[in-house]
Amino acid sequence: MSHTLGVRQAQKQRTRQALLDAALGLLEEQSLSSLGLREVTRTVGVAPTAFYRHFRSTADLGVALVEEALGSLHPTIRTIVATAGDDDERIDRAVELIASHVAAHPAHIRFIARERHGGVQPVREAIRSQLDLFADEVRTELAKDPVSAGWREEDLAMLARLYVDQMLSAASAFLEVLPAPAAERRRTAEQAVRRLRLISIGRRHWQD
Repeated sequence: MSHTLGVRQAQKQRTRQALLDAALGLLEEQSLSSLGLREVTRTVGVAPTAFYRHFRSTADLGVALVEEALGSLHPTIRTIVATAGDDDERIDRAVELIASHVAAHPAHIRFIARERHGGVQPVREAIRSQLDLFADEVRTELAKDPVSAGWREEDLAMLARLYVDQMLSAASAFLEVLPAPAAERRRTAEQAVRRLRLISIGRRHWQD
């Protein structure tokens, strides 16, 4: 009996992942608000009623895509802010990791970039919640740095959000030049580094 249940659970998980993958592919050409569940189930080859065994609605599916796209990034963010070395080394490493992630997961980044200000409220809220978590993780690491000694909590939170917003902006920029020649991708990386360094310089000279 337990073996049968395990097989069924594995099949259910495969179908759920197939629905997510199909939706992500369809969302390359349209927004979530225009996506129909029948499009998704037709792509997977299951009946429309099967959709509701996994998701309550296309908005619910969109929230799951947000978690898939951004949830796995938390270890990367922690790696970026906790990397040993001076600020310039950490910034170089951050931009390298962002570029690698965009190259590996362009559809996920494109989905987040489009739906961050899209028409599906639960998805917007899920993205905002994930970005708030990123900012909190960055703030926690920044607070450990001697440079932050004496900073107020609200200023640390503001700085963390600046870093997160700039990393998101860098991801969008890398997405735009993904098929471009290497020289253009290098220029995009250099621009991202310069912007993050500008924030870093401002941090070292901040006076409340």
